[in-house]
Amino acid sequence: MSLQSAALSRVKPSATMAADQKARELKAQGRDILTLAAGEPDFDTPENIKEAAIKAIRDGKTKYTTVDGIPELKEAICAKFQRENGLTYKPSQINVSPGGKPVIFNAMMATLNPGDEVVIPAPYWVSYPDMVLLAGGEPRFVQTSAKTGFKVQPADLEAAITPRTRWVLLNSPSNPSGAAYTKAELRAVADVLLRHPHVWILTDDMYEHLVFDDFEFWTLAQVEPALYERTLTMNGVSKAYAMTGWRIGYAGGPEPLIKLMAKVMSQSTSNPSSIAQWAAVEALNGPQDFIKPNARLFQERRDLVVSMLNQANGIKCPTPEGAFYVYPSCEGLIGKTAPSGRTIGSDQDFANELLDAEGVAVVFGAAFGLSPFFRISYATSNECLEDACSRIQRFCANVR
Repeated sequence: MSLQSAALSRVKPSATMAADQKARELKAQGRDILTLAAGEPDFDTPENIKEAAIKAIRDGKTKYTTVDGIPELKEAICAKFQRENGLTYKPSQINVSPGGKPVIFNAMMATLNPGDEVVIPAPYWVSYPDMVLLAGGEPRFVQTSAKTGFKVQPADLEAAITPRTRWVLLNSPSNPSGAAYTKAELRAVADVLLRHPHVWILTDDMYEHLVFDDFEFWTLAQVEPALYERTLTMNGVSKAYAMTGWRIGYAGGPEPLIKLMAKVMSQSTSNPSSIAQWAAVEALNGPQDFIKPNARLFQERRDLVVSMLNQANGIKCPTPEGAFYVYPSCEGLIGKTAPSGRTIGSDQDFANELLDAEGVAVVFGAAFGLSPFFRISYATSNECLEDACSRIQRFCANVR
């Protein structure tokens, strides 16, 4: 009898974490490794947020809290949604979880039955399909392409929806592609979803504040208020506030759904860290003036990486609207011979050969459901990015 449960056997480990772990192991062995695999800002958490956490500790705010968030944080989230997205929520419509991933996982666990389908545009964040599978549902993928900016087209979305569709997951700006939907593009998606009232929508807005070139961010329930009652609008403090390790994600949605998610939490994680919650209160209520300058730095890094990658033989790199990722094509290298003498038969082969030959860690596109591409995170220094892209150029020049 296998120790592993049937549910767990349906999923695979996170490819992004696996790539990052392999890079760490090679570094520990003394290899000169540049890691562009992890999606984590290299900025430090702002001082006022750190001080709020220290004060919480000193004030004894270290006990259990309400399962899905302290009232003060829920109020701050309500204020954020109103201020930045024009969405009105009551505290009873807010869920706070120990990270953005648990928000999604709790929603899936709370609502999916065996055979329920969840429509996921590809490329997708690696965890989406596996969370659906763990919850007993079935992922149904909709392919996008570089030609459409890696954005789902209304006709393709319409074709993917069936009577068994329970959710549609929409991520903008996207991990891994950096693609972000304009208001008009969301309007077209909303028109499809209005025709299918049995479908719920989860919008993953984690990279909301990381948009470039005067791009204006919109979220679906803001564009189409008629979808408000069946939309879970998810966000968090990890990316914009450089708080990845603090583990605070949140969402606003219909009260019945929020109650079901809290029920899942009551028998799993219980509350997020009390200290991190107080830090998040300060993050949302405190000064926001560092967010746009940080976004401008990411934009400079994006432009650097896009320019250098497009100078590499066999690589084509689109310019994304947001997040801190690029999703270049390595199609021009497939079928050719790497410096090792091995054939590059897939984007996974490309990533492995690049790591072996030049010590640059990236994540292969098949992990995100769309090949032949690879993902680079440019949430690191310009010096590191220039070095890494130079190595990629050298590797590609040596492919025959």
